[in-house]
Amino acid sequence: MQVVLVHGIRTSATMWRAQVRHLEARGAGVHALDLPGHGTRIDETFTLEGAFATIDRTVREAARHGPVLLVGHSMGGLIATEYAGSERPPPIAAFVGCGCTALPRGFGLRAYRLLMAGFNSLPGRGRLITDALLWSTLPAETRGDFAAGGYAFGAQDDALRSLSSLDVMAALRRIRVPVWFVNGRWDQLRMHERLFGELAPHAELIVVPRTTHLVTTMRPEVFNAVLDLAIATIETDATTRASGSDEGDPLPT
Repeated sequence: MQVVLVHGIRTSATMWRAQVRHLEARGAGVHALDLPGHGTRIDETFTLEGAFATIDRTVREAARHGPVLLVGHSMGGLIATEYAGSERPPPIAAFVGCGCTALPRGFGLRAYRLLMAGFNSLPGRGRLITDALLWSTLPAETRGDFAAGGYAFGAQDDALRSLSSLDVMAALRRIRVPVWFVNGRWDQLRMHERLFGELAPHAELIVVPRTTHLVTTMRPEVFNAVLDLAIATIETDATTRASGSDEGDPLPT
């Protein structure tokens, strides 16, 4: 089993440390990538083309070693949703999107860009406020994970602006693998979760109580359980196909 992890905006592959530990302990191959302009690639310019190329390259390399579970958070979840729903289906066996059930367009996107611009105008680009929020809401074992790879302040506005060109609605209709959407109860990006469910009726929605947008680090044990569920589903589907039976296939034909 291979798992490809796509981080959210401003952070990097380090946000997945709790998931990497869990997945490696159960023997899965783990590929936590850095998108252009983030983490180890912070000096690069962010583009959607570069982001898709990074995900595709990582997925195809991982697929050489086993079935692939694609996982994305926030911005990474939106980009991964579009990738999972490509017109030419990529070699993935399932998809988990976390904190990404909002269409990146219109007033909501403009307001978020303004908010982030305001943070960037503060001393230190608001890092002290960000760090204080993480310290007050995250458990001790994950507090440092979002910042460990550095904050991608320079890529932030380019990344947000580029999201408006995604056609997430069309992508959702095309996804033919098992899908789970995971949101925190207090996640600001829950606004279109009902629409996402209508466009991808085979997808399952999991809402985690007492949790914000940062489900993966705020409640890592819960998110890891979702990954275990996705892996078990992939393995069960593979066993079913190997037996020559299509019983239990959750997807429409």
